[in-house]
Amino acid sequence: MLSVDYINKAADKALAGKGLTLEEVKNLQTASDGQIYSLFAAAYTIRKKFRGNKVELCAITNARSGACSEDCSFCAQSSFHKTKVPVYPLLEENEIYARAKRAQKAGAGYFCIVTSGKGVKDKKGFSKICRVISKIRSKLKLHVDASLGELDFTQCKALKEAGLFRYNHNLETARSFYPAVCSTHNYADRLKTIENVKKAGIELCCGGIFGMGETRKQRLELFFALKDISPECIPVNFLNPISGTRFERKKPLTPLEFLKIVAILRFIFPRQEIKVCGGREANLRSLQPFLFLAGSDSIIIGDYLTTKGNPPYQDLQMVRDLGLRTN
Repeated sequence: MLSVDYINKAADKALAGKGLTLEEVKNLQTASDGQIYSLFAAAYTIRKKFRGNKVELCAITNARSGACSEDCSFCAQSSFHKTKVPVYPLLEENEIYARAKRAQKAGAGYFCIVTSGKGVKDKKGFSKICRVISKIRSKLKLHVDASLGELDFTQCKALKEAGLFRYNHNLETARSFYPAVCSTHNYADRLKTIENVKKAGIELCCGGIFGMGETRKQRLELFFALKDISPECIPVNFLNPISGTRFERKKPLTPLEFLKIVAILRFIFPRQEIKVCGGREANLRSLQPFLFLAGSDSIIIGDYLTTKGNPPYQDLQMVRDLGLRTN
């Protein structure tokens, strides 16, 4: 049976730079509501040692919206779903740059350009993205990230040369659960893009979405799949069921269960950036400040791809009220 002593010993192991075993992480998953604050405290100690008291702030922009050919069950932008998401082609360079400028003014240190669809196959469109990355890097004090779907190695090299700092391509969930999430591409397709990104020398942002109906065993499977990949940043998304998608009726996990996932990831990834992303406001509600006490050191500020977020000034105030510092 899990005890506070067990949690502290697992934390000592992480603090010493020793990886936790599958069995140890499995045991941490069983933390009860009475033990969960001890789990958070231990995760916070790990975060403080390896990540300090700084919180990274990232803003994202939906640079091409809707009409996606993929059938991901959670996604409001899939053409398989009937949602009210706006549909528009790739934005012009000046508009993307203007959004980056606003993100920097709001306090972001990272700016991520996101496009709907399986990938950017149009050469003119891809060149446009490379140009605007170069412009942002030369004129603004932002790290530029991107999430453009599947990439081949040549595209990865071009993005690297343009000044891309980091690329987001999530595993989304465990390999064993993936067929329940998407059927138009498979797990191996995702791994191929991840391989190309790492080979090109671009930092990798890779995580998943929790609360889609996966079991704790499948979360464990995803945790260790991510450990094998070793991304520099792990985005943690909480399912925010959107009307019109296949997952619209999924019952959300409790806020404490979501925070437990964040804490356990900190035990497994003591040195990596753990970024809490989509679904934060809807799922954590009044417990949002706890995400930092549970081990996260990064959040997305502002709006998401298809849903609203907190006003950036509120998130900055939350961080400062906790005695943490931003970019």
